[in-house]
Amino acid sequence: MSHSSFALPALPRMVIPFLHRIVLPSPYMASRISTLLLMAVWLLCTVAAFAQEEDEYASEENYGKQERQIVTGWSGGISLHGGYGFASSPDEMFRNGSIKDEISTVGDLPTKGVLLGLGTEVRMHLIDHVHLGAEGYISAMPLMRSGSQVRMGWGGALCDFYGTIGRVSPLIGMGIGGGVTSRLFVPNTATVTDTVGLAYNASYTKTPFFYLDPYVGLEIKLTTMMALQLKVDYLLPFGKGKKGVSNTVSWSNFLSPTGPRLHVALLFGNN
Repeated sequence: MSHSSFALPALPRMVIPFLHRIVLPSPYMASRISTLLLMAVWLLCTVAAFAQEEDEYASEENYGKQERQIVTGWSGGISLHGGYGFASSPDEMFRNGSIKDEISTVGDLPTKGVLLGLGTEVRMHLIDHVHLGAEGYISAMPLMRSGSQVRMGWGGALCDFYGTIGRVSPLIGMGIGGGVTSRLFVPNTATVTDTVGLAYNASYTKTPFFYLDPYVGLEIKLTTMMALQLKVDYLLPFGKGKKGVSNTVSWSNFLSPTGPRLHVALLFGNN
């Protein structure tokens, strides 16, 4: 677990767009790698679905045998999501007390914003009523139009129960796992000054979290091997404060900002 922060001298406004490349090479590189991995999973699911289509439905006898198995299929794909996240205070949003302590005039710091991102999931189908698998997501919240942003990456296991009504399968389930939130604060130099009147700092913090992720959704079968998924979730903190992390900070404080998200996914497999 890490919880680090630092301050940098103010940069001219024309240089701010390049701040991420200078200050945050690792998170951005990690995000690019995550995106490539998510696309790779989606591609593998697509290829595998096409390869297995003929074998799955070769005969009624084989299909009947498959129906009686515990593992009755699999599916996976990639999703886009959008939502709204909020924190109770700027300190929860940026997780850096030095912003308040070192800056004399901060103006109104944001405590909420729009979340946008993508993710992937891969699942086994059990006894035609249970999905069991793994998930991973990245989500970003741009703030203040100054280059500030909150960026979250998380992943873990998922399990849900579903029924089938024609081509539609309603589902309800839960995800559990962990992740990391990266927070970049780039002040507007016109409103943020230090104690001697000079434009002051940028702040970057990185904190871990555990989560529970309840969700509900619908899957609409488009073909025998492709389905459209609509899902709403809400990340919740998992676990209480732990001695040695901090005397005042608990795990629940690390998972912020959070809020509802709507996911739209295209899933491939023997749905």
